[in-house]
Amino acid sequence: MTEKSDHEPTYRWVIVITVAAMLAIAMGQLVNGMSVFFIPLEHEFGWSRGSIALINSAGLVGLAVGSIVMGSIADRVNIRYISLFGAGVIGLSVLAASWTSALWQLYALFFFAGAFGGGSLFAPLIALVGNWFKTGAGLAIGIASAGQAIGQGGVPFGSAFLIEALGWRGAFAALGVISLATLVPLALLTKEPPGKSGVAAGHATRESTPLPTHVVVIWLSAAVLFCCTCMSVPLMHLVPLIQGKGISAPEASGVLFVMLIAAILGRVAFGKLADIIGAVPAYMTASLWQTALVFVFTQINNLDALYVFAVIYGFGYAGVMTGVLVTIRALTPVSWRAGATGIILAFAWLGHGIGGYQGGLFFDLTGNYTLSFANAALAGLLNLIIVGSLFVTIKRQGVAPAQAQASH
Repeated sequence: MTEKSDHEPTYRWVIVITVAAMLAIAMGQLVNGMSVFFIPLEHEFGWSRGSIALINSAGLVGLAVGSIVMGSIADRVNIRYISLFGAGVIGLSVLAASWTSALWQLYALFFFAGAFGGGSLFAPLIALVGNWFKTGAGLAIGIASAGQAIGQGGVPFGSAFLIEALGWRGAFAALGVISLATLVPLALLTKEPPGKSGVAAGHATRESTPLPTHVVVIWLSAAVLFCCTCMSVPLMHLVPLIQGKGISAPEASGVLFVMLIAAILGRVAFGKLADIIGAVPAYMTASLWQTALVFVFTQINNLDALYVFAVIYGFGYAGVMTGVLVTIRALTPVSWRAGATGIILAFAWLGHGIGGYQGGLFFDLTGNYTLSFANAALAGLLNLIIVGSLFVTIKRQGVAPAQAQASH
């Protein structure tokens, strides 16, 4: 019995795979699933791309609000109840989108799906993974967040074919049914780690963190606001950018899909990197990669070259989200982790909404995506400055983050 208690439970890997699958299905729809619906909605209703981009932004603003509320609740309520609630909300909201006929209806449905669906799943489930692992948390979180990358590539790619076969209404209906049929059974697999309440409370009092939690939350919230403003532009506008070069929707979606397949490897690799060099340095490395390369998409016109560059960009940019999540775990105590994660990610989703909207807005104003992607690069630079100053401050404190070096 004693020997068994010295080892971490095997079920923690079931949690990792379950969370990865749930994030693939849910976040693939909420973060950039609307990207392949731009042109069908534009053709049917004559709406501007800025107005259509606001559908996605509404969902991300909802996700921002929901992350704060549901992240806080998840520190006190059984995770299985939270997961089931989120699964039902996302499936029913997307299904209902198939019957809409006005912009405000889509805004309302995606806000609701983000607030109560995504808010119930992302921050609480990522915190759950971190709480199941005493060592090697960076790799575990990297694998779990890789699920989101799979969904962000797979959902738009699959949706493009659904739209061609069923129309945009049929595609929404199919996505809603698929979500309910998969997310609900997966939610039943989630559960708290053994002895969560007692261990978390005791561990929180002993845990050494280099900065007060409220300082960490404010600092990282500012960083991720700009980080995700940069990140969201290619996620939301890469498909229409490529279509504007005379390339078909399925082929354009294929470039995004390849980028996010590379992102799967990137998320895992940067999780492992965080275990080796520390969470904040890994976050900075991925941020530099994303910022340096994001504008290059506007300069490539050849489909084959776009595929190659998408792999290069996708591997590095993907490490940003892993870096953020592992940094939150490294700098916050267990008892406040889901709540802190929710607040920080609220600003991340807000940044996603801002980036996606400004991408559509400046396309409407200029007729091309040059300024939209230039703004993305600028936002990435601001994120680097903020994260760099956090790293310098921690080094000056002379206290290593409690969870930053986790693998051994």
